[in-house]
Amino acid sequence: MVTGTGEPWVPDFCRRPRVLVMLGMAELVVVVVALWPAGKAAPTLSQFVSASALSLWIALAVAVLLCMLRRPLSRLPHALGAAVALALVGAIALFAAGVVYALYNTLGTSAMNVGFWRFLCGSAAIAVLMTALLLRYFYVIDRWSAQVNANARAEADALQARIRPHFLFNSMNLIASLVRRDPEVAERAVLDLSDLFRAALGVNDGDSSLLEEVELAKRYLSIESLRMGHRLQVEWRLGDQLPWSLRLPHLMLQPLVENAVLHGISRLPEGGKVDIAIWTDEENLHFGIGNPTPPPQFPGLALQRGTGHAQRNIAYRLKYKFGMRARLSGAPSDGGYECEVVVPLDK
Repeated sequence: MVTGTGEPWVPDFCRRPRVLVMLGMAELVVVVVALWPAGKAAPTLSQFVSASALSLWIALAVAVLLCMLRRPLSRLPHALGAAVALALVGAIALFAAGVVYALYNTLGTSAMNVGFWRFLCGSAAIAVLMTALLLRYFYVIDRWSAQVNANARAEADALQARIRPHFLFNSMNLIASLVRRDPEVAERAVLDLSDLFRAALGVNDGDSSLLEEVELAKRYLSIESLRMGHRLQVEWRLGDQLPWSLRLPHLMLQPLVENAVLHGISRLPEGGKVDIAIWTDEENLHFGIGNPTPPPQFPGLALQRGTGHAQRNIAYRLKYKFGMRARLSGAPSDGGYECEVVVPLDK
């Protein structure tokens, strides 16, 4: 039984970090047992090393087993699959503990100061309990990660749907007014609109690149400049050696540029300039979008704040893809509004 996305429900233990977690938990158990105040002498260094070797051996074998059997186990119902996995883990622990016990008896050492069955059953019980804990932990983590990814995709789809009627109707009205007056400009607007919506409405699923995001924003501004004429000026300030192939969340830049036009430039009778800067430093890629806003002393032209959906959506998807080092901030500035996006370059 796989999940709705086709992924096995058994956590993936083929990943190096998860194998290291398994080994770390195994060693932690040995340390806890060694430090337990049992009222007798602490284990010797030789006993501690031997216990560590056994524990790490079992943990590595369990990780390899769960990695190899991930898909077969996932075909079973959750409860049955987990029970089979834990039974196999117990069998591995019993076998490993039996081999070690027999080896110590053969060598005639006195390191083993517990009975045969107690040693075997205790080792198996600890292995099963720790594996069950890690299986549950990684299962919850995987489900949470899948849910976050699904939410991010849903938010991106919602953002795409949001621009369709609003921008499409305005653009079509513009083209209709240009058809007789200036057919060449109308044709260019149709081509720009076609390219814009081909990119914006999800023809290419998944992420886009920095180059694609910039081109998408330029096509949007090209159409808006036809509608607003000289009222809309745009200044692009692009840094040197930008990482044009850097993968970014789809529809990251265009909605911010659209906000600058709709909530700033379009509300000013004289218009204004949208300032778009993209640059890098040693660690991050920076986007800066600035635009003028109506002065507060003119209530009829005052900035009408939106719901902030676009900014929240973009910030959410940036943090999902790049972690907490990615950020989006926006605040009023002197006579305008400025928005900044920071994306780490080492992802």
